Amino acid sequence: MNICFIGGGNMAVALIGGLLKRSYTAAQLRVVEINADNCIRLQNDFGVSATPELATGVADSDVIVLAVKPQQLHEVCAQLTPLLRGQLIVSIAAGIRASDISSWLGSSNVVRSMPNTPALIQSGVAGLYALSEVSVAHKEIAANILNAVGSTVWLQEEVMLDGVTAISGSGPAYVFYFIESMQQAARELGFDDVQAKSLVIDTLLGATKLAQASNDEVSVLRARVTSKNGTTERAILSMEKDGVKQHIIAAVHAAAIRSKEMGDELGGKPC
Repeated sequence: MNICFIGGGNMAVALIGGLLKRSYTAAQLRVVEINADNCIRLQNDFGVSATPELATGVADSDVIVLAVKPQQLHEVCAQLTPLLRGQLIVSIAAGIRASDISSWLGSSNVVRSMPNTPALIQSGVAGLYALSEVSVAHKEIAANILNAVGSTVWLQEEVMLDGVTAISGSGPAYVFYFIESMQQAARELGFDDVQAKSLVIDTLLGATKLAQASNDEVSVLRARVTSKNGTTERAILSMEKDGVKQHIIAAVHAAAIRSKEMGDELGGKPC
């Protein structure tokens, strides 16, 4: 099976790297990338064919992965339409709905996915939604591509991808923001940069692994650490007083709203 990536950015790089670690060979993967330096980098790093020519890139392809920025997708689809011959289309462009992509391409063989940046180290998670016309076999192919860089969750309603975008797509940034804050606090308490990073990162990794391995709700795990009149209780009470939990929840909802807005703004254009 031959896969063509249109766009050679970070997520395409992650997927290519993950597929090569599976059963795919460099000969099965091709990239259409308009930046000449990026083409050279892709060829050198992975041994894959990289070209700025769309027709050359999609020739003999079985799957086309749309990995361009959302703002570029309509134009790319317009150029791609006459080159299609029944390939499975997998879009990882944020916000653009599968129905709009289908309309632009004149093809219903479309799967939309929202991966996240930990895919760069094969630790990502992606939501997937397929139009009703997509066969079971093609759904399995789409899942296999995304599973090369992490786990996948199939969704029955496309609107849920706005939630996926808000939770896992944008989620790494929330975690990084929390890490920044804890590291700053660590430095203010007298630790150097190396010590601060080690203490914070290892604490988060350990807590995450514990939550993953436990059958208990995270609220129960938190309560076990929170001794009455102890240091943890003082910190949690401070967060509760400042409404930290509600602010986090509100921020995630804001991201979901923005995802829907992007679909409204960038989708629905004439074919």
